[in-house]
Amino acid sequence: MDEQHDGQDGQPDGPGPVAAAEPGVTTGALARRLGVSPTTLRTWDRRYGLGPAERAEGHHRRWSAQDVAVVEEMCRLAATGLPPAEAAHLARKRRETDRPVAVPRPRRAPGRPSEATLERQRRGLARAATRLDAPAVRDLLAEAVARYGLVGAWQDVMVPVLHAIGRKWEEAGDRYVEVEHLLSCHVSRALHRGPVASVTAAVPPLVLACVPAEEHSLPLEALSAALDELGLPQRMFGAAVPVEAVAAAVRRTGPRVVVLWAQARSTASLPLARHLAEARWGVRGARGGPTILLGGPGWAGHTVRGALRPTTLPEALTRIERIYPEVTAGPAPA
Repeated sequence: MDEQHDGQDGQPDGPGPVAAAEPGVTTGALARRLGVSPTTLRTWDRRYGLGPAERAEGHHRRWSAQDVAVVEEMCRLAATGLPPAEAAHLARKRRETDRPVAVPRPRRAPGRPSEATLERQRRGLARAATRLDAPAVRDLLAEAVARYGLVGAWQDVMVPVLHAIGRKWEEAGDRYVEVEHLLSCHVSRALHRGPVASVTAAVPPLVLACVPAEEHSLPLEALSAALDELGLPQRMFGAAVPVEAVAAAVRRTGPRVVVLWAQARSTASLPLARHLAEARWGVRGARGGPTILLGGPGWAGHTVRGALRPTTLPEALTRIERIYPEVTAGPAPA
């Protein structure tokens, strides 16, 4: 997936908040603002008629504020999954009406969407994030959650885009750090806007925590939001929780499940996981302890007796539901 440049079909990389340009903005300057190449702008002009409205013979092309607005509109529309030609056609209407055009709402397909549909949404989200277009990122995330549910949106849209942006960050050094931060912030907000079911009564909570020195907490936030939908009580402690704090939280709450997240092998703490796996509480003869769920690629190759190693959010939820039969059990027979 390429979030930075347009493909062979000339589809733009996504919407971006570009300030109204002063008269006479060059193609190179506009390309830098939008994050595309000058060749891409020339292609849009040739194919879709989105070039400068006024041109002077013998001079470089100049883009007025209205010209910039039309190109922005095409980017915004294309990020929703519209074909480039249709996005350009609607964007040109802005030049006539001088106001944004309503985006046609795609029909909701039954069942799991096709991979092509998901790929269009991923590309649109990645492009919007690359342009730092916060409103578009927010709307695209909300649409994904509404269409596929929280777990489906996380698994099929958010995670692939986060990974793609992360790879670009690694490949480009310090570039794209701001893109990843903006996207992560809005993913976190989208996760916490989901429905919250009534908490199942008299059920021991789960404890969710990142291991010490682990700052990547978004996967835990996704699990926390999914548990909210199930109505399971939890104690979410987030990123980089000190060993003593995790141990104290487990001791004080007596959880049935403890989830420890480690993104990198350098942060995975085997002593902490083994210590918690051996924790016991309760009266003599009825002592119990937690089931440990080791989440994240950091635990690869590590073994903790009795611990579970789910690799996806749906798998983690399935494991937890088995430990909490109260979640899926129907009402008691009369």
